[in-house]
Amino acid sequence: MSKIALVALFAAFTAAGAFLIIPIGPVPIVLQNMFVVLSGLILGPVLGTAAIALYTLSGILGLPVFAGGLGGIAGFAGPTGGFRVGYIFAAFLAGFIAGRPKPGIKTARPRLVIAAASGFLVVYVPGILWLAVGHNLSLFGAGGAFAIGFLPFIIGDVLKGIVSVFIAPRLRTTAAELLSGRK
Repeated sequence: MSKIALVALFAAFTAAGAFLIIPIGPVPIVLQNMFVVLSGLILGPVLGTAAIALYTLSGILGLPVFAGGLGGIAGFAGPTGGFRVGYIFAAFLAGFIAGRPKPGIKTARPRLVIAAASGFLVVYVPGILWLAVGHNLSLFGAGGAFAIGFLPFIIGDVLKGIVSVFIAPRLRTTAAELLSGRK
């Protein structure tokens, strides 16, 4: 399997995560961020970021890959726009910390935990700032961007992080073999 195929596959997984949503307010619960972090954990910083850049570009060009089946540049104007920007940083950071997968070399689980946690958390930085600035909210306090864009999601993201760290080692091994031409 080629690098391009793996990048496209993870872009598609991320797009599929857009259709698994729980609407709880202006920012829904989605599985996209789990696939974003998995892209970095499994493919490494360059290919993982490329997968999320492809996903993002697909959405900007109008394909319905954003939460709720939305597409187009206008998808960045709403309350979730900052989180979409954060996806690119998350894939890179998770991949950078986890490292590029290499055949025969296993990544220590504590390193994957740190990589996944960092990836999930970095999504929130532009997301919360976008909510605050773009929607005239305070950062903190009742009804603030932190309360709307972070607190309702932390338990779900911890669970998604656990799943990511649990499945990443085997998928990293497979990706390393595919990328090296061994399979």
